[in-house]
Amino acid sequence: MKIIDMHCDALFKMQVAKRDSLYHKPLLNFTDAKELDTNFQRLQAGGVKVQFFAIFLHPELPSDEKWQHALEQVDLFHTEIIGKNPQMRHIASWQDINELKDDEIGAVLTLEGAEPVGNDLAKLRHLFRLGVLSVGLTWNYANLCADGAGEPRGAGLTLFGKDVVRANNENRIFTDVSHLSEKSFWDVLELADFPFASHSNARALCNHARNLTDEQARAMFRRKAMINIVFFPSFINEESHTATISDLIRHIDHFCSLGGVEHIGFGSDFDGIKFYTDNMKNAGDYQKLINELQKHYTETEVEGFAYRNFLAHLPI
Repeated sequence: MKIIDMHCDALFKMQVAKRDSLYHKPLLNFTDAKELDTNFQRLQAGGVKVQFFAIFLHPELPSDEKWQHALEQVDLFHTEIIGKNPQMRHIASWQDINELKDDEIGAVLTLEGAEPVGNDLAKLRHLFRLGVLSVGLTWNYANLCADGAGEPRGAGLTLFGKDVVRANNENRIFTDVSHLSEKSFWDVLELADFPFASHSNARALCNHARNLTDEQARAMFRRKAMINIVFFPSFINEESHTATISDLIRHIDHFCSLGGVEHIGFGSDFDGIKFYTDNMKNAGDYQKLINELQKHYTETEVEGFAYRNFLAHLPI
């Protein structure tokens, strides 16, 4: 079964390796590097039809280096992922997904935290031109756009953050709520035309600030916004580094009970996690999850989780 995965951190991992290559360590070959959970061969093996690739910056990176680091990751996306793998096709606009050939895998560029933009909308527009189709306003901490899920203050969007959401709306770009504080979440839901959660689970089952409350989930579903389930055990089982596929499915069950059966997808967080759900070590293992879901849901529902729900939510 085809898969659309809304979040991975392969670009960050590839950038770290590239910078390490200055000290005579090897570059990571996207085609088959075993260090990459989402290398090309594993995407093929897992049936992944579209993979979203996040631009993510280490939170301790000095502010004056963030824009350059973001551009380096964009360059890796275009040269190492698209440029060296003919079957990887850049999804530069949402219509491109519907034009993928049978042997092609779509690659979508996203921004996980607007830190590289600073307070400059021109930089944001430049990222749109380079292919970014989803923007998360912040990672876990505060920046010039918003407070994140890990910021104790718990404030919402700034005036500039609201300008970013409006720019997303004008360009039919997703505004990602996965890392936001609760106040920022509600500010986004009030303003964004295309909200979604790239990788979040149910806080009712795992009380982690990165997960969504039932009130937030119901509000997303009323807006017909997607919540994409994340595979990181710490977001599945509270204070745990372990999880089973059954544990993961509990979060899908819970969101379905809130009315989300047509608004659920996958955002694995592969290459951004240190611990894994059992038997789900990389993108090549995706069909194990599909096989288990087919024991609990109809074929139509499983196809929805895997890819059809997202196709029904394209902002086109």
